Amino acid sequence: MASLNRVTLIGNLGKDPEICYAADGAAVCNVSIATTNQWKDKASGERREETEWHRVVFYGRLAEIAGEYLRKGRTVFVEGRLKTRKWQDTQTGADRYSTEIIADQMQMLGSRDNGQAEAAPAAPAGRAKGRNGKAKAVTAAPAEDEGADIPF
Repeated sequence: MASLNRVTLIGNLGKDPEICYAADGAAVCNVSIATTNQWKDKASGERREETEWHRVVFYGRLAEIAGEYLRKGRTVFVEGRLKTRKWQDTQTGADRYSTEIIADQMQMLGSRDNGQAEAAPAAPAGRAKGRNGKAKAVTAAPAEDEGADIPF
């Protein structure tokens, strides 16, 4: 039987990215992304809104790009897979669980904080223009390709 673990989000960053480096030197970047669902309440006729927060983790070169270009409030497209981690609370000793999205693709959307349209620096973080002018996705590269200077 086949299975699929795939997540696609478009949302806004709740805070600036937190980037750190593993013992082997690999970059790890954590972000919180908010997605909002809006609807009109049938009973009262008023607009309702519900915001869901998602933990997203980038690894390797994609983590470096996210840490450099993403900022609080920025709209971003992320694609990846779900992963649940188990850990113990240091105070109570109780088992805790944390579900996060391990991102393998990212594209910045919207405009920069200064209100200008997207410019060249944003392209490496999400989509890069190919020779034919069409956009291609930037994905997390395997560990052996992380030495490349060009992120796409």
